[in-house]
Order: sequence, then structure tokens, then C-alpha cells
Amino acid sequence: MKKIDRGIQFVNSQLNLFRCLVCNQSYERIDGHSLVCPAGHQLDFSKKGTLYFLTHQVQSEYDADMLAARRRILQAGFFKPIVAAINAALPAAPQRILDIGSGEGTPLADLLTMHAQPKDVGIGFDISKAGVNLATQLTTPAFYCVADLAQLPFSDAAFTAIMDVFSPSAYQEFERVLAPGGRLLKIVPNPNYLIELRHLFFEPGDRQYQYDNQKVLDLFQAHYPTATIQPIHYEFDLQNVDFADLMVMTPLHWGASAERLAQAKATGLAKITIDVSLLTMTKSK
Repeated sequence: MKKIDRGIQFVNSQLNLFRCLVCNQSYERIDGHSLVCPAGHQLDFSKKGTLYFLTHQVQSEYDADMLAARRRILQAGFFKPIVAAINAALPAAPQRILDIGSGEGTPLADLLTMHAQPKDVGIGFDISKAGVNLATQLTTPAFYCVADLAQLPFSDAAFTAIMDVFSPSAYQEFERVLAPGGRLLKIVPNPNYLIELRHLFFEPGDRQYQYDNQKVLDLFQAHYPTATIQPIHYEFDLQNVDFADLMVMTPLHWGASAERLAQAKATGLAKITIDVSLLTMTKSK
């Protein structure tokens, strides 16, 4: 089946999850290769089977090379324990899962595999068209589209779970699209996340040499005082991955000097620390 036909088939089976950003009505039909709302507003499917929901130009700093490097690292299992923790926090029943800032798509694809519920529905979105195009190459039942988290093209209470791995948050929109009883699962980096890489890229005294996540935690807890916080800490063996991929898959390298990057590449690392927290909120029924 062609990608465009697969995308159309998915959206046609889940029309009630999507809403028009012009009039906020749920889409009612697919006409040819176009998604159509009751007011006649149309959105065309791309040849890759995706939908482009952005109503304004958005520039993503994640280029194709960075996303491809990220794909190789993630498919080597870099985030598997994180995804496993998210999966463990989900009910066993079928879920409608929204992945915020899905990037090249691997975490959502892995989550659907782990949850192993044939009736699960997974939708990922990102502002990066390059990331979404890369996601369409995965063998997964998930659907990926280009959208802005500040203006979600989804119906009220559309999802039973929202996963947010290192992406910004728009809590008002999250609460709108999350069904009563649904769960928001947000992964945030802790101070020791990729600390070895930080110390290769930067010198003591540099702003990026250390990281403090307290503001992020405080904001989440201000919105959700009863949320739970689960630390996730492990080391990832880098022997079977290209260290150059690790260097460019994270925005950390943007702030490093050319000299420090060259030194880091020459030095390399045998392992890297993954230190994050899973923040979980369950919406009241």
C-alpha cells in the first residue's frame, strides 16, 4: 500500500480525533486526497501520507542530518528504558496516544510495540517536516503529522494518554485534548543527563556545563500538585554506536566551540549517563 493511501486509511478510521484549525469543527470526510470539515475547509495529504496542520511558518532547528543521527542512536536502544517506564505507567487497556514533538518517530513506534494492544491508536506530531517525513519510513501503525503544540489539530478529549519526551509543554492544550481519566506522561532531563557529553563540550563556568531542571519541575507541579515523579537513571553503552551520531543528535553541540567539538570527537566516550524523570498526571474524571 502506498504511504498516502495508508495515511488516508488511518485518518478515515479516526476522523473524530481531528478538528479543523479554521473553524474548530471535527472533520467529517475525506474527499479524494483531501480532509474536509463541515464548513468545507480542506487539507491535502502529502505523498508521504502525512498532513501539514501548521497555519504559519515555523522554523525547526533540527535538520535532516541531526534527525537521522538521532534515529540511529534511538534504534540502538538509547531511550528503551524510558519508553518502558512510560509503557508501565499506562493501563493495559487500548489507548489513544498522542506523542508531543515526536521527532523522527522511534519512541512512539517503540511504545506501541511494547504496549502490544492491537486496538491502540498512536499519533505523533512535530513542527519539523523533516522529522515527520523520516517517521513515515518506520514500520509502525502510528500516524505522524506536522503541527504546532500551541494549536493542536485534535478534538477535545481525543486522547487517553499524552507522552512528552523532552518537548516543550502547552498545558492548556494538553488538558483540552486529554480525556477524563487520561494520563499525561512527561519526560524531563535531570542534572546528570548526558553529563559526560556536557563536560566534553564545555568548561567549568560555562552556562551549559551543568543543568538545573528545577524550573521545569516547579511549573509542572504548579499545574498538577498531585503529580508523581519517577527518577529513571541508567548508563548506555556506546560501543556499538557511532559517537559522532551521539554528538549531533542533541542540541548540546549547538553551543560548543569548534575546538571543543573536535576534541570531544577525538576523545570519545565508552558510555553515557541517562538521568531523567517521568512526571505523571492523571486527569480527573
